[in-house]
Amino acid sequence: MQPRNVWQALLRPGYLLSPWPWRAVAYLLTGALTGAAVLVGLVAVVAVGGVLAAVLVGLPLLAVVVFAGLPVAALERRRLRLVDADDAPGAHGEPVVPGLRSWLTTRLRERATWRELGHTLLTACLLWPAEALVLTVALFFPLATIATPLLLATVGEGRETKVLKVWTVTGWPTALGAAALGVLLLAAGLYALGVAAGARAALTRFLVAPRAGDPQARVVELTRSRARLVDAFEAERRRIERDLHDGAQQRLVALTMNLGLARLDAPRGGPLAEQLARAHEEAGADLAELRELIHGIHPQVLADYGLEAAVADAADRSPVPVDVEYVRPAPRLPQAVEAAAYFVVREALANVARHSGARRARVRAEHRAGRLLVLEVTDDGRGGADSGRGTGLTGLADRVSVLDGRLTLTSPPGGPTLLRVEIPCEPSEPSEPSRTGRPSQTGRPSRSTEQPTDAVTEASA
Repeated sequence: MQPRNVWQALLRPGYLLSPWPWRAVAYLLTGALTGAAVLVGLVAVVAVGGVLAAVLVGLPLLAVVVFAGLPVAALERRRLRLVDADDAPGAHGEPVVPGLRSWLTTRLRERATWRELGHTLLTACLLWPAEALVLTVALFFPLATIATPLLLATVGEGRETKVLKVWTVTGWPTALGAAALGVLLLAAGLYALGVAAGARAALTRFLVAPRAGDPQARVVELTRSRARLVDAFEAERRRIERDLHDGAQQRLVALTMNLGLARLDAPRGGPLAEQLARAHEEAGADLAELRELIHGIHPQVLADYGLEAAVADAADRSPVPVDVEYVRPAPRLPQAVEAAAYFVVREALANVARHSGARRARVRAEHRAGRLLVLEVTDDGRGGADSGRGTGLTGLADRVSVLDGRLTLTSPPGGPTLLRVEIPCEPSEPSEPSRTGRPSQTGRPSRSTEQPTDAVTEASA
């Protein structure tokens, strides 16, 4: 089994004859050069930013220093491959919504950003001089000693030369003895360089590239996987809704219209008319059920007109009277945020109708400072609701948490019940409606375009 890192290679008998010593040399050498360049860059940015801070132009440059660890850490994760073949993933999470502000906010809140900044400062101030010193002592000194016969033959003209400007060599036996000593020192130095490279790599991995078994890395990966699953699930919901709306529903609409026309042409009072009437009524009931199913999968009003119209539509469908208040309505929000907020409102209103015994409910939505969506659903019911007793809110809480949001439920016995959701988000670009249909005065699309069989049903009754 081939060693996967320099520590494993150090324990093998053939270490000196393998590529690992020279990979360690390359790792330490590139580390010293990188650290020196980082130090120069940081000093230049701080100096220019400090000079220009008086006119406020330099403040952004000084703020950039906070994020200086990101590119340096990315480079360090690549350099780790010289002495460690294991994967070196980053510990950063993906921003919930696209945009520079969301990216900056996410990075500033992550511990990984500050760990990488600390690693960068450590590299620039301490590690690269240490690496240069180790390379000098463990590699340059032995090589200079090995070159003693060559120096005696060239510079010393076969009579006298100095090794490292300290040791004077006056004859060939001494020069050959120095070369032999240099070989031994080089072998010991290569082992020392392997140890130094392994220690440097371990420190780098601890700060900027935790292993797969590290708890922080597992948390980051789990968060990313949950977000990917939610996105995939939402895309699949939209695909199913689109296929049902454009496929099965349209065919069922055509069937219902044909049955209605057949009822008009059939003689009244006969068995054929009765069979057509039953078939027409069943088709109409199936169509209504299919529409409700499509609406539950992913309501078209949400895709076309946004969260405000979808919440108002959900309130209209609730058997309990609902007052809707939308404070400072925002432009279209990211699809994942709109979908999560809508299904929270719908599930909450369904629970109000089933369990609370409330006479009235209220939905309040607010987009605060363009960065935080706050939803509140209250009712005047009996209270005593518990999110852990199968009300469906546990899954919604998980869905909200993927978006870095928070769901809280307050429901003392006797009421009132308050469900509150907070989701950080920024407005996205408004999207064009995917289907025809003009919005009504309340902001909801008119349902007249979705009921093509009503006139036929009434005419054939």
